[in-house]
Amino acid sequence: MDRAQKEKVVEELGQIFESSGVVVVSHYAGLTVAEMQDLRARMRKVGGSVRVAKNKLAKIALEGKPCESIANLLTGMTVLTFSEDPVAAAKVAEDFAKDNKKFEILGGAMGSTGLDRAGVEAVSKMPSREELIASIVGCIGAPAANIAGAIGAPASNIASILSTIEDKAAA
Repeated sequence: MDRAQKEKVVEELGQIFESSGVVVVSHYAGLTVAEMQDLRARMRKVGGSVRVAKNKLAKIALEGKPCESIANLLTGMTVLTFSEDPVAAAKVAEDFAKDNKKFEILGGAMGSTGLDRAGVEAVSKMPSREELIASIVGCIGAPAANIAGAIGAPASNIASILSTIEDKAAA
């Protein structure tokens, strides 16, 4: 890899560190190509990505970035999983780690907050962006449904009362 290629990689990694909601650093020694492809496919499904880069270049890219605290995790064979959604990459990494004992999560960063192993696990248990949006929409829609039901109830009550009165008058 020549100097121009290294500079390009550092620039790409810098953009990843700045724009990602969460970055998870893991060791992947011993994973097969098929297992790595599985990890990449899982990350693509949730809008995230997987990146293997030289630790030295990643450390250079981290300088001055909000998540600079993860530089000390970059030792050995590391892989970065990241996503704009602050929860997606952590969830996928945790699920993948449960299925593959060779995939060891070291920690990560959520914005400027450094995460240890337990922190990544805690983030993975949080509801995703889509789940939060669905619950908010449900909360907003529920009162409207209740109001519509309350407005419609008196009319149906009046109709049933009139029907009862009509039945009694006919009898």
